[in-house]
Amino acid sequence: MLTQAPRGTRDVLPADSYRWQFIESKMRAAAALAGYREVRTPVFEHTELFLRGVGDTTDIVQKEMYTFEDKGKRSVTLKPEGTAGAVRCFLEHNLYAEPLPCKMYYLNAPIFRYENPQSGRLREHHQFGMECFGAREATADAELILTAYHLLQDLGIGNLSVEINSIGCPNCRPVYHARLKEYLSGRMNKLCATCRERFDRNPLRVLDCKEKQCQELTKDAPSMLDLLCDECREHFEQLKGCLDQAGIPYRVNARIVRGLDYYTKTVFELVTRTEDGNLTVCGGGRYDNLVEQIGEQSIPAVGFGMGLERVLMLMDSEGIEIPKPTWYEVFVTYMGENRPAAFALVQQMRKAGIRADLDHCGRSLKAQFKYANKTGAPITAVIGDEEAANGTVKLKRMADGEEKTVAVADVCEAVKEMNS
Repeated sequence: MLTQAPRGTRDVLPADSYRWQFIESKMRAAAALAGYREVRTPVFEHTELFLRGVGDTTDIVQKEMYTFEDKGKRSVTLKPEGTAGAVRCFLEHNLYAEPLPCKMYYLNAPIFRYENPQSGRLREHHQFGMECFGAREATADAELILTAYHLLQDLGIGNLSVEINSIGCPNCRPVYHARLKEYLSGRMNKLCATCRERFDRNPLRVLDCKEKQCQELTKDAPSMLDLLCDECREHFEQLKGCLDQAGIPYRVNARIVRGLDYYTKTVFELVTRTEDGNLTVCGGGRYDNLVEQIGEQSIPAVGFGMGLERVLMLMDSEGIEIPKPTWYEVFVTYMGENRPAAFALVQQMRKAGIRADLDHCGRSLKAQFKYANKTGAPITAVIGDEEAANGTVKLKRMADGEEKTVAVADVCEAVKEMNS
């Protein structure tokens, strides 16, 4: 057990970390392009934040949270999603007093959910999220959808489509709840146990059930879109207008409700078609009441979350190659007692911004060359007795075998020329 990671977690090995760094750099660039700045919140929060924010009728709160009591007898929870922590941060630091909207993103944020590990879904996974506070107009919703869509396109993920819905607001949703409960009441005995439990507390969540029997029973359920109030309907029409103008493929899907209780008005998912069916790679929506629900400020907000592991999995399934960086630009080998000179040369090159290394394991010169080949270094530098006596270094470009001997003082410039 000591040498095995806990179930549902996964190591990122040094040989693979470049893949994460590649998509993270793309995500940072996409966020910056839209004026979003990074926020970093704690890995755990007070449990009450998620009970109040995420909602005690959700699967996350009921079944999936990692909650424990600390030594001060306080209940804390490893964060099961990113938005509630971002809202707490926004309120605690009075960011609402600054010019709005406040645009923030988080990246490689660990998210913890106790659920059955499966493809693309781990007990510890990592998210890229964007949150916008203080923007009421549908252009903010569209901006986030377009940012996520173009980011995934830039990463090479194909067969993308956007699915949108409006789940109304506290003004129009009660009417829909009554209509939906009326529809479901005659089917209660056929619904799964979870949906029967949701019936009274949050009937909208029944539409989110993944059980095939429940999906079949609710396929003809009334649509929230038919009962939107004027404000919600106008907002949804504005969103569709923005997406139409942008020319991206989208469809209205009245079954999207998302799995969190805080959503209002817009909910959306970015979906890609795979051999195993459709897969949601990004999801989000508007949560205009969450800030007030957690604190005392009535501030509209909208955001999304995107799983890094799922993005990488999709890229692999579509055969998208991520450029593999060169480990070193030059590897320094040495003979006999010339290790101090080799070490000094490596430091000289690093100061010049050249990624360089030497053997630290006492290998023979032949073994050093073999290791240099394994690192993929395009240039090998050799310091033998003759080079050490003359204050020179022999450089060899591995691709074509070209060699040159240069003075130690000129080695950095020579390496850069040979690598250009």
